[in-house]
Amino acid sequence: MMQARLRARRARLRQRISEAGLAGLLVSHAANRYYLTGFELHDAQCNESSGLLLITAAGEDYLLTDPRYKDAALRLWPEENLFIYTGGAREAIREFLEKTVDTSSGPLGFESKAMCMDDYGFFSETVKLQPADGHVEEMRLIKDPVEIEAMRRSCGLNHAVFSKVPELLIPGTTEAELAWELEKLFREHGASELSFNTIAAVGPNAALPHAVPGEDQVLDNCPVLVDMGCRLDNYCSDQTRTFWAGDKPTDEFKRTLELVQEAQALAIEMIKPGVPMIDAYNTARDYFEKNGVAEYFTHGLGHGVGLETHEAPSISTRSKGEFKSGMVVTVEPGLYYPEWGGVRWEYMVLVTDNGCEVL
Repeated sequence: MMQARLRARRARLRQRISEAGLAGLLVSHAANRYYLTGFELHDAQCNESSGLLLITAAGEDYLLTDPRYKDAALRLWPEENLFIYTGGAREAIREFLEKTVDTSSGPLGFESKAMCMDDYGFFSETVKLQPADGHVEEMRLIKDPVEIEAMRRSCGLNHAVFSKVPELLIPGTTEAELAWELEKLFREHGASELSFNTIAAVGPNAALPHAVPGEDQVLDNCPVLVDMGCRLDNYCSDQTRTFWAGDKPTDEFKRTLELVQEAQALAIEMIKPGVPMIDAYNTARDYFEKNGVAEYFTHGLGHGVGLETHEAPSISTRSKGEFKSGMVVTVEPGLYYPEWGGVRWEYMVLVTDNGCEVL
């Protein structure tokens, strides 16, 4: 069943690249490679690659990797379409592309956002290349039923771990200790990893949207912002909640939380197929403007989630597209005050045929 889904994705991509006049597409972004083959969701590190996928317009597809991954690749891929490069990897890859891809009628597309300039320069010496970003990402925008169920499970685990946060907000606990306790809960309940490093921010640190947990401690009465997610069945979750540790929340905190949650609710009401994504952003922004706090809303409203924590689409001032059924996006307005902290509240939202559903 899984292999049939992957073959269908590659067939759809082949149609796209044929219509674009390309001889093929060289896929080098790890998540795109996984989406099309099931092979290696992550590259080892930013300066290493587990391999490439070559989709040809002529109908043959090839997985290119090195000997470390041969056995893993053979579990997913026919040996006759597997190219193992050794020694001078770039030289071997370029020679393989020269022999395999006929660029007489069109160039070979490549993912310019995922290929370094040095590799591009080397390959393009003998292979006709053309930037062709976005083809796989546009396919990934719409989640199929299997993906959606995986994301439900990932999001459900996130909710379960969030339910444990209040009992962990013990005065004297450091941000780093809180983040570690949450990571253990994810792993103990089936997550393969975090989808990103947990943010646990106490007091004024909550005004830093991407705060790094440190040695600051939970106080008897203070705000604590927690942004976390996990990877379950290879799909990510991403949610934020802002808590008050103690029983005496300030009026400023309560008002800020109310404003953020109301802005979020209004934005979510806008989400349905055919609605411009920028309208959801503007709805939240306009609400903050009306209440005189828009200057403290310093980022976009949300982003896509799937195999990656941050993927298309973006819901911000730069959004140009419309919501489509099958998209999964975050809605995460926030207000940030360096003097005392801030509040962010984030849901994952599935766009449905008739509206949307908070996961």
